[in-house]
Amino acid sequence: QVQLVESGGGSVDDGGSLRLSCSVSGNIGSWFCMGWFRQTPGKEREGVAAINHAGTSTYRDSLKGRFSVSRDSAKNTLDLQMNSLKPEDTAMYYCAARPSYYSVECFLGEEFYNSWGQGTQVTISA
Repeated sequence: QVQLVESGGGSVDDGGSLRLSCSVSGNIGSWFCMGWFRQTPGKEREGVAAINHAGTSTYRDSLKGRFSVSRDSAKNTLDLQMNSLKPEDTAMYYCAARPSYYSVECFLGEEFYNSWGQGTQVTISA
């Protein structure tokens, strides 16, 4: 069983920064994709960023330049640095993972992932 635990959410003012972290444990295999998603009430969950085991990342176009994803494959952790935050970034942020190959591109579609964390709330005040 795979477990993902997010941390680092909270409330900041418009223009502020937050760093989210996710730790992965359990039997997920040697290589796996990891991704961040977010969801607001009444809307579908959307992909934020993903990164493969080789360190190649993919971002939602509208978030490029403000968000940065990184991972420590030795520690099985995933981070998301979020800068210049806006009220519209307010959402529940989820960490996700799935077994993959070392350098295969990781997609931002939620159907691609089969393990999910419980989420961490991010609130940006205007």
